[in-house]
Amino acid sequence: MPKRTGPTNPILKKLIEDIRSKGHKEKMPFLLEIAKKLEKSRRKKPEVNLSKLNRVCKNNETVIVPGKVLSSGTLKKPLTVAAANFSMSAVEKIQKAGGKAISIRELTGTNPKGTGVRIVI
Repeated sequence: MPKRTGPTNPILKKLIEDIRSKGHKEKMPFLLEIAKKLEKSRRKKPEVNLSKLNRVCKNNETVIVPGKVLSSGTLKKPLTVAAANFSMSAVEKIQKAGGKAISIRELTGTNPKGTGVRIVI
């Protein structure tokens, strides 16, 4: 029998469970897609650098990264970035550019339909 892959962190497991149940209950495909991406194993979760966010995002845009945000590169745009995990220097650079680094739980609480949110992988 193959070994189970996916998150073992109990906090992340609870987040996935909450997002999935809310997505099914209120019929929100955005939340179901986020839960599906968060459920992947660590090897398959995206690690996104700030240079990529700077390249693909517009000013004052809200993006979600279902993985980790790393600090390689520079960010010159004010963005609201929600992610499963951030490096400490990435948070500093996001705030220095005039943006905000928030958790996925905060984003899904304030914008459960995902209106105007881009998923970056």
